[in-house]
Amino acid sequence: MPALNIEFTEEELAAIREAAAADGKSIKAYVHDLSVREQQRRRFVERAAEFWNEHMAEFDAAFPEEAPPSTGGAAA
Repeated sequence: MPALNIEFTEEELAAIREAAAADGKSIKAYVHDLSVREQQRRRFVERAAEFWNEHMAEFDAAFPEEAPPSTGGAAA
């Protein structure tokens, strides 16, 4: 299985060790899970932004009072 060697300062490693212990995990499991969760979070945010952009016109039509003022064209 592929692996990484990651360097931390003593302070960083102490903080990671403390956080891992608080989660009841080894440092290795904690860092693994944290990096996987971050990738999942990024994918979720990207998809949520895509969904919003795809459906923004529908939302604006359904809730015109919530729609932001138009920024295109002439100034008010």
